[in-house]
Amino acid sequence: MFCTTNSLPVDLLLKQESLKQEVESFCYQIVSDSNNQKVGILQSEDEHLQPSVSKKSDTELSRVTFMSGSNKMTFSKKPKRRKYDESYLSFGFTYFGNRDAPHAQCVLCKKILSNSSLAPSKLRRHLETKHAAYKDKDISFFKQHLDSPENNKPPTPKIVNTDNESATEASYNVSYHIALSGEAHTIGELLIKPCAKDVVMRMFDEQYSKKIDAVQLSNSTVARRIKDLAADIEEELVCRLKICDGFSLQLDESADVSGLAVLLVFIRYRFNKSIEEDLLLCESLQSNATGEEIFNCINSFMQKHEIEWEKCVDVCSDASRATDGKIAEAITLMKYVAPESTSSHCLLYRHALAVKVMPTSLKNVLNQAVQIINYIKARPHQSRLLKILCEEMGAQHTALLLNTEERWLTRGKVLVRLFELRRELLVFTDSAFPLSDCLTNSSWLLRLAYLADIFTKLNEVNLSMQGKNVTVFTVFDKMSSLLRKLEFWASSVEEENFDCFPTLSDFLTEINSTVDKDICSAVVQHLRGLRSTLLKYFPVTNDSNTWVRNPFTVTVKPASLVARDYESLIDLTSDSQVKQNFSELSLNDFWSNLIQEYPSIARRAVRVLLPFATMHLCETGFSYYAATKTKYRKRLDAAPHMRIRLSNITPNIKRICDKKTQKHCSH
Repeated sequence: MFCTTNSLPVDLLLKQESLKQEVESFCYQIVSDSNNQKVGILQSEDEHLQPSVSKKSDTELSRVTFMSGSNKMTFSKKPKRRKYDESYLSFGFTYFGNRDAPHAQCVLCKKILSNSSLAPSKLRRHLETKHAAYKDKDISFFKQHLDSPENNKPPTPKIVNTDNESATEASYNVSYHIALSGEAHTIGELLIKPCAKDVVMRMFDEQYSKKIDAVQLSNSTVARRIKDLAADIEEELVCRLKICDGFSLQLDESADVSGLAVLLVFIRYRFNKSIEEDLLLCESLQSNATGEEIFNCINSFMQKHEIEWEKCVDVCSDASRATDGKIAEAITLMKYVAPESTSSHCLLYRHALAVKVMPTSLKNVLNQAVQIINYIKARPHQSRLLKILCEEMGAQHTALLLNTEERWLTRGKVLVRLFELRRELLVFTDSAFPLSDCLTNSSWLLRLAYLADIFTKLNEVNLSMQGKNVTVFTVFDKMSSLLRKLEFWASSVEEENFDCFPTLSDFLTEINSTVDKDICSAVVQHLRGLRSTLLKYFPVTNDSNTWVRNPFTVTVKPASLVARDYESLIDLTSDSQVKQNFSELSLNDFWSNLIQEYPSIARRAVRVLLPFATMHLCETGFSYYAATKTKYRKRLDAAPHMRIRLSNITPNIKRICDKKTQKHCSH
């Protein structure tokens, strides 16, 4: 209990030999009472208060703790320990462990019970229920059994709470898998536990199956377990960020199914000879989703966990430098607290913006193709009829794909599917449909075939730039390859060679025709215009960090390196073992493994590799978020689930269980 003394200072009380008498001269008022501790406020007897007075026994006042710098002290009850008595052998029990606080051990089954079980009634109940055949034996029988050679062997300790600890650990493991799968919490009790019991019963027996009941998998329990797992992952991440040399951020904001503005922030950092990517935070913005609110949310997390903003190297987002949106405003505030950090625009968004530019003739064909698709997909009855028709005609596909402006990667597949089902659509649509004539127009179909081919190729490039641990060098290599291909494709079309576009080439062979000059001109214009637009979004610069991509090709000192770093680079490139590792490891792992041997030059290289090149992690994160928090789970706090699903850190379940003071089945 916490006590406040008004007449005697704490230092004087500490010097008194009879602390108990001094404490009992005060009256106290109980304000709370827990299992093993009473909390109260002590006041002197001359004050006109009427609290409830109680005299504390020696056991209750056996432990007193004074809080430094204040006049408060804490009294805690001393845990009651039972003693072993020789008469307990008549119930078949001896003691195990410390004589002052022993455990009870059955001499027949060697089971060890807790100290609280050292009571005649509990020991007798164990003998009568577990060993009913020996309940009438006298003490000499148990003494003889105790002195036998087999009982003189060191016992294997097996405390009664072992089953509860195992059940708690199993509960955490199952909850971890539930969070990874994104399923509802009730699946643990409604599906997983019954299935586990059935499997154990069939593979073993009913006795083992009953132990499954001890695993706690209720809805509320799984929710608590997931929060504990997420907290452990967050604690491990914070520890890593405090010792890392630098990090980069990737952030985006979107609305969920319940209307909340959700902020996702990913972080890239070096740890344990590799560059890791993890979810920094997933928070819902309660008020206005402004740039200042986004910055305050991230800044509060940084200050709470004492993470230094000075370590921030770069911030990647979908906001370009010319944008004045909330994300751009948040990045501006981040640069104020991290002056040395830079900002970058997602390269995937640049690619998506560049491919939107096309000649009017091709743009009209694309819009008309989308109208044909929407005419079918927007009417479920029409979709069902088209499916029946496609099955009767033996078509390769039975349905069209829906085109969406946000999911630009589907555009190539949508156009290919439309072109492959052109005959079925011609039969399905009637003359009343205004665009039915397009399906019989060879010029329109030629343009559609070209669009299907070119968007398929562009989508392949876009997909190759997605994934984890993608660097700026990887993206610019892909774009350099695409620029060279565009020039080659344009030259081939000018020579009326369409082998690089398989759909268009096959259609020309099918109809036994050639491409009109107007179509060739539109295709060449589109390819050349696409190349110039990509050069605008991906300008070719004289990068001074090319030594990071391949240090063994450097022959002169790069402008970004000082003399000392260049000398270290020379030593590095002269090491034959390092050269062999360069061919075997990825670029990130190569430089991360050189931190110990070449710290100066390796840290500069890692700093160049840390910035995110794309927003792939945020896009993937929001997809997982939408799949987890559905319209049937609008009240779900999805932040712990996202921490588990989007992090590469595996929680330490053993450490979490060791922190638990109670491991009963009800907790």
